[in-house]
Amino acid sequence: MAKVAFIGLGVMGFPMAGHLKTKGGHDVTVYNRTAEKAAAWAEKFSGKSAPTPAEAAAGADFVFVCVGNDEDLRSVTSGENGALHAMKPGSVLIDNTTASAEVARELYAAAKEKGVDFIDAPVSGGQAGAENGALTVMCGGDEAVFERARPVIDAYARMVGLMGPAGSGQLTKMVNQICIAGLVQGLAEALHFGKRAGLDIEKVVEVISKGAAGSWQMENRHKTMNAGKYDFGFAVDWMRKDLGIVLTEARRNGAKLPVTAVVDQFYGDVQAMGGNRWDTSSLLARLEK
Repeated sequence: MAKVAFIGLGVMGFPMAGHLKTKGGHDVTVYNRTAEKAAAWAEKFSGKSAPTPAEAAAGADFVFVCVGNDEDLRSVTSGENGALHAMKPGSVLIDNTTASAEVARELYAAAKEKGVDFIDAPVSGGQAGAENGALTVMCGGDEAVFERARPVIDAYARMVGLMGPAGSGQLTKMVNQICIAGLVQGLAEALHFGKRAGLDIEKVVEVISKGAAGSWQMENRHKTMNAGKYDFGFAVDWMRKDLGIVLTEARRNGAKLPVTAVVDQFYGDVQAMGGNRWDTSSLLARLEK
């Protein structure tokens, strides 16, 4: 059993912290900007909450963070009352936020100055994956630190991999989001075409999902998309945030991402329709408006 802190109890962090307590058997203290949510977590999981990130992190062996973006991440780690100010030498800061590779490298260096280790560890699998403890975790950092952290991360994961040095986890998450953007747009166009052609979508998907066209998105989202329901996962606002990170990195490294750039604009159209909190499969709603 380790002493663990978890900072950020959104739709992902709340169940992830819960798995660290129940499946991992760790001593978990949480912090959330909205104190009521931290109190609710502590009551549900018989854990503890703290009023600041630093107080949550004090004495912890592992400190997990899962917040919104780069600036949120800097605030809860390096800002006033941030976790790094209280972490003990030899402890590990593990960041599950989807953020930039730049901030991951920045935090790696800041942690090293304090004798603390750092792993960037963004996740994929959505809210359902978090609730079921079945997330894919893409890590960047030092191998020895990763091997020390991996058994703890396993509490909320079905797949954990070290992708390279600091920032590599975030870069891998960018690859993941590029794939999802193109897949969801392709699926949206396919369903739209099938409907216009007068086909029975369920029959079509039953057949083609068993062949080369099959995907997780098709298997898990075609029914809700066909029904025009878009409240089943990762929100458009968050996808646009992620694609913004991807496109910024692509401008830096020279990668050409024409499809990703167009799909990002399509998500902008969905936002203009009022679909900010719809899930990413709502690209179909744009075609059918």
